[in-house]
Amino acid sequence: MSKNNESTNTSSPEGAAPYDVTEQVGHLLRKAVQRHTSIFQQNIEDDQLTAIQFVTLCALRDRGRSSQAELVEATAIDQATIRGIIDRLKARGLIKLSPGQLDRRKVIADLTPEGETLIAQTIPKAKKISKLTMGKLNPAEQVAILYLLQKMNSSSLDGE
Repeated sequence: MSKNNESTNTSSPEGAAPYDVTEQVGHLLRKAVQRHTSIFQQNIEDDQLTAIQFVTLCALRDRGRSSQAELVEATAIDQATIRGIIDRLKARGLIKLSPGQLDRRKVIADLTPEGETLIAQTIPKAKKISKLTMGKLNPAEQVAILYLLQKMNSSSLDGE
C-alpha cells in the first residue's frame, strides 16, 4: 500500500473526508505568516529590524509611553518575548526606559527621536510589504481577508 493510501485509510472514519493538515486554518495561517515575514525581511532595508520589533515601535508611537504589560496587550506578543524586544530596541537607541511614576519598579518604554525617525522612514516600506503580502488578492479579497482576520482575532479562545 502506498504512503498516501495508508494516511487516507488511517486518518478518517469510513465515509468521512480525510484530514489533510495542509488544508487546515492553522497550517494556512502559519504559512501566510512565514510568507509575510520573508517579504518583510526582503523589503524593510534594515537587517536588524524584525516585523515584531516594528509592531512594538508602532505600538509605542500610537500609545505613547507604555509598560511591558501594556505593550503585551497592544501587540499580542507574550511577556518573555516583549522583554527581549525591548532590550534589543533599547540597545539600538530606538527606545528609552524609565521607572514608572506611581510604581518605581515598573519599567516604562518610550520612543527616542531615533525611533520616531525609523518609524517614519519605515512606514512607506511597510505599506509596500502589506501590498506584497496580499499578493494576487483583488481589492475586494484584500478587504475581506482583513475583515475576517480581525473578526477571527476578536473572538474568544473558546470560539465564541
